[in-house]
Amino acid sequence: MTTPSVDSPATTRTRRWAALAVLMLPVLLVAVDNTVLSFAVPAFSEVLRPTGTELLWIVDVYPLVLAGLLVPMGSLGDRIGRRRLLLIGSTGFAVVSAVAAFAPTAEALIGARAALGFFGAMLMPATLSLIRNIFTDPTERRTAIAVWAAGFSGGAALGPIVGGFLLEHFWWGSVFLLAVPVLVPLLVLGPFLVPESRDPAPGPLDPLSIVLSLGTMVPLVYGIKTFAESGWGVDALAPIVLGGVVGIAFVRRQLRRPVPMLDVRLFTNPVFSGAVAANLLSVFSLVGFLFFISQHLQLVSGRSPMEAGLVLLPGLAVTVIAGLAVVPIVRRVRPSRVVATGLLLNALGYGVVLVSGQAGSDLGLLIAFAILGAGAGSAETIANDLILASVPAAKSGAASAISETAYEVGSVLGTAVLGSILTAVYRGNVVVPDGVPGADADAARETLGGATDAATRLPGETAEALLDSARHAFDSGVTITSAIGVVLMLVAAWIALRALRTAR
Repeated sequence: MTTPSVDSPATTRTRRWAALAVLMLPVLLVAVDNTVLSFAVPAFSEVLRPTGTELLWIVDVYPLVLAGLLVPMGSLGDRIGRRRLLLIGSTGFAVVSAVAAFAPTAEALIGARAALGFFGAMLMPATLSLIRNIFTDPTERRTAIAVWAAGFSGGAALGPIVGGFLLEHFWWGSVFLLAVPVLVPLLVLGPFLVPESRDPAPGPLDPLSIVLSLGTMVPLVYGIKTFAESGWGVDALAPIVLGGVVGIAFVRRQLRRPVPMLDVRLFTNPVFSGAVAANLLSVFSLVGFLFFISQHLQLVSGRSPMEAGLVLLPGLAVTVIAGLAVVPIVRRVRPSRVVATGLLLNALGYGVVLVSGQAGSDLGLLIAFAILGAGAGSAETIANDLILASVPAAKSGAASAISETAYEVGSVLGTAVLGSILTAVYRGNVVVPDGVPGADADAARETLGGATDAATRLPGETAEALLDSARHAFDSGVTITSAIGVVLMLVAAWIALRALRTAR
């Protein structure tokens, strides 16, 4: 059977939206995979008994490989066909997920997670670039991108809920097996519903550019993660500097090549670069907020991971609704104002937490998260649309990869920067009562989770005193982090108004 091309009459309205439904499957999967593993850590740690370093690599190797390969895979999709790359990546992701579910050792699980990052990098740029080529009408495309962005938000919310359910009823490997039933419909229906698209005049593959791309992103993301865990030091600064130096070499090579793997001249377009910045900062604010609200709900309010996920659902529903509602609005209001308003809503969400301070309740946090979700949903939808609309359709794979890289870097920075500041404030304010054993005292001074765990082994009054101090210290960190979030989002809104002012 011959599948339709993008320009084929067979690509009807019904087929376009059916194709989008199929493309949402890998989006949901990757979003769920980003959050579900953290809930499986205690279960597989008990079985596989990884060392501290091995546990760190099990968690970190996936985003490191993913971030390093997003741009090369986006460029590869432009050359060999985006649908082909999506189907190859889906097949590999499903197979490796099944292998990871039965990993016998920590080393095997690290290898499987690295392979998941390799195949995962094929999925995300392909989905967004295919949407750009399937939906040529601007209004339809914005709606499709809003659905695509909603898939990320929905998947992030489903991670704790799905992970909690699976781990309550099955073994730790079930969180990996989830990929198989999700991707099988894509592999069956994709060849019939999703039209192929590619760059009609691609340049040759450039292995050195691929190496330089990896050499830029992997050390950069690793350095940021190291900063989040242990603060500034040689271990964090050295890889960040290395990534910067290799990044300069990557840019210089792209400027010299007649057909670059990534056309870095795209960043001379203020609409493109402004939309990428808005996307990164909006994700930064959302992930940074999720970092502390999830801890507050579980460690301060005493909710289970599944209950915490359910509390977050209203805010994530608002994110989805806002992303869809902004589509007709942007037809009458300048995109710069829509994106800036979304970022101002992010600032307002942080402001609610800042004003409520340590007296904040779960309901207050839920309202703040709903406000921030409305801002993130609207800003990300329009920013992604501007990124794709500002480049030729043939180059949408590379543009999609840049957008995805902004997502990944924004996510890492949100946790690293805001998380590190919160942790530093916590450590400076927590007071450990006399009589707490040395190891437990050290753990309590490090994190709220360490204090909560230590309290389970202490007498009643001592445990209560430790928990009270730790929770107040954590909430003090949340207040300061929220103030920083307000300032950053105000700056981001100003950048959006300036950089996107020519966008129509």
